[in-house]
Amino acid sequence: MDEAKIHEIRQWLIKADHDLRSAERLLTGEQPLLDTAVYHCQQAAEKALKAFLTLKDAPFQKIHVLSILVEQCMEFDPSFQELSDLADVLTPYAVAFRYPGDVLEPVPGDADDAYRMAGEVVEFVRGRMPGEVMDDV
Repeated sequence: MDEAKIHEIRQWLIKADHDLRSAERLLTGEQPLLDTAVYHCQQAAEKALKAFLTLKDAPFQKIHVLSILVEQCMEFDPSFQELSDLADVLTPYAVAFRYPGDVLEPVPGDADDAYRMAGEVVEFVRGRMPGEVMDDV
């Protein structure tokens, strides 16, 4: 695999990790920011899936619908089906609490679940990366 592709995949994975770490900090601070935390959970999962699609040279749209990304990943690895339920739960967090509305933030248990699920997606994808990609990530 050429260095440019390895670099691009690593960038997606680093961004996914940063979103996951941001979510953790937002959940565990003195005054948790649950709305922003779940947004970063969705983003972490999205970026991890896009890293896998980049590995497979699969073009993807600039979308936040994780189920579509999971379906694209399944074309290369059917085991991505395992992420379908997680994708369905995480997808709404891309926009659900980003703007004023009737509900400003999720309940703490839902935010904790989102963090756990996002971590599962990121680790699932990382587990399918070749060693040459993961060496410096």
